[in-house]
Amino acid sequence: MYLVMRKCDDGFRWLETDLGLDNLDLFVADGVLVGHLAWWSAPQRANVSTGDGAISCETSEIFPSRGICREKTKRGVAPSSPDCAMANLPHGGVLKDLYLRDAHKKDALAEEALRLPAVVLTERQLCDLELILNGGFSPLEGFLNQKDYESVVQSIHLSNGLIWSIPINLDVSSEQIVALGIKTGARIALRDPRDDIPLSILTVEDVYRPNKAKEAELVFGANDPAHPAVSYLHNQTKEFYVGGNVEAIRSPSHYDYVSNRYTPTELRSHFKKLDWTRVVAFQTRNPMHRAHRELTVRAARARKAHLLIHPVVGMTKPGDIDHYTRVRVYQALMPKYPNGMAELSLLPLAMRMGGPREAIWHALIRKNHGVTHFIIGRDHAGPGKNSQGKDFYGPYEAQELVEKYKDEIGVEIVPFQMVTYCPDSDEYMPIDEVPKGTTTLDISGTELRRRLRLGLPIPAWFSYPEVVAVLRQAYPPRLQQGFTVFITGLHASGKNSVAHALQVSLNQQGTRPVSLLLGETIRSELSSELGFSKRERDINVQRIAFVAGELTKAGAAVVASMVAPYEEAREQARSTVEKFGGFYLVHVATPLEECEKHDREGIYKRARAGKISGFTGIDDPYEVPKRPNLVVDWSKQSVSQIVHEVVLMLEQDGYLGSS
Repeated sequence: MYLVMRKCDDGFRWLETDLGLDNLDLFVADGVLVGHLAWWSAPQRANVSTGDGAISCETSEIFPSRGICREKTKRGVAPSSPDCAMANLPHGGVLKDLYLRDAHKKDALAEEALRLPAVVLTERQLCDLELILNGGFSPLEGFLNQKDYESVVQSIHLSNGLIWSIPINLDVSSEQIVALGIKTGARIALRDPRDDIPLSILTVEDVYRPNKAKEAELVFGANDPAHPAVSYLHNQTKEFYVGGNVEAIRSPSHYDYVSNRYTPTELRSHFKKLDWTRVVAFQTRNPMHRAHRELTVRAARARKAHLLIHPVVGMTKPGDIDHYTRVRVYQALMPKYPNGMAELSLLPLAMRMGGPREAIWHALIRKNHGVTHFIIGRDHAGPGKNSQGKDFYGPYEAQELVEKYKDEIGVEIVPFQMVTYCPDSDEYMPIDEVPKGTTTLDISGTELRRRLRLGLPIPAWFSYPEVVAVLRQAYPPRLQQGFTVFITGLHASGKNSVAHALQVSLNQQGTRPVSLLLGETIRSELSSELGFSKRERDINVQRIAFVAGELTKAGAAVVASMVAPYEEAREQARSTVEKFGGFYLVHVATPLEECEKHDREGIYKRARAGKISGFTGIDDPYEVPKRPNLVVDWSKQSVSQIVHEVVLMLEQDGYLGSS
């Protein structure tokens, strides 16, 4: 049963009803206003009463031009529904839970979607859509039109004046616009890339070309490709944005940690069930240790509040620890809080690493989830160093920007207090409270990774044994990790001889399975349809890199040998494999004239005679690697000597040797 606000002849009334009514306008679900106020055409006062005529809420003033309801005085509580009492209103006053709003027509929408042209979403678009649909991005009901986009980029506000700091866009290519008939008024299905199921229908309001350089400068502070969001903007974001509202069909399917996933409506209901009215949220994309537990407890204690641990499990910074490992860490940490103090909920957010602007965004999202306080850390959501080796943002820039707009944000900001361990008293203390001369201990992220890599002890004062066990399982010592040796060089340079010999040497070590990937074998087994254009050669290299990455992830030693003449393709292969383990680029730099001497097949001779075109080293270039891990020369070194150099390199980095 829901409490519904209806526009009646004699004013506006709260009525109890089931969902599914076609003329449902605005209702309260677990104390949250859900719906829209489009049917108010002029400012007026709403006479709010229950079905029996009893006054249930105090008068509110309606601002239809903004589409929101602003409270004029303190909110009243409906006698027939205590759900009206909530800790914090959603951003804009109404939680835009489109699942609830569109529940009565989802079957019709699903049937319509089958007949519509469709955009298959990217990973980022999928994360954004999920938070639009469940109300996490309230007051948004879709992807930004041009007016709102330009307003957000320029002024950190939507065109209606509500604060909003990060543009939420549906990017499409010119080819998609033509093929799908994307134009004003068109209806487009938005499909999940994982199972091709339609999640919603977008009604196109406008299609526009953004100024990406301006977006990068104003939103992220610099048009610098070292910033992950700027790199994504220029290299992965398509050239046009589509604005328009969406209608919900279903939520994206999740098969991991389902019991820890709450929509804003569900989380607000959960807080109500627990009788939590003051909630401090903690955002993280990293594992948590004893220091994090201490600072969150201090924040809650100081504000007489409960804790919401609200980590991001959508897209984070490239190179971050995978969310499966992190969630296992959070689950291991939760019992360390006093019983009833903290709850864990996962947020399917695609982070932009936007520093100050992202801090505002994070606070608004948590406000929509019902929290009253939000912890803003030092260098909150910072991406690291720029192209000049300097931090993109100042350490307190995020806190300062949030403080500037705190009244509009509507969440009390809790500044992050760095804490450090004091061994003499066996406790963590805020750095600014540590007496002068007191011994303190800390372990940096770099040192933690070194200890994990080498299997060294991690002290109990730094982290809990249960947390360390999770990290050791996910990040075993290098002796147990996979790696790829990527051997590149001209045809007949000796690279395949080196690859075969290295495979034998690694098999003799007996510490892990060894896979040999030769360019010729991959071409015949996986890439037989490819020719030898630059594009097709790059595709072949990426297929080999994909296979090598999967084997590396499984803990194997991979020896890959191919010409791979182009630097960009080799570097992309490095990026593909390095996510899962070691990557070593070995350049067999045997001179061309020596390669021609050892060419038993006579391919160079035919290429010089013009019988073969596009042959690497003759009429197609071989780009010398800029970042090789090892350079060898088959004309000056024996195969055994080269293999020994490779083995020494692997041993030095901890992949080979005794435990």
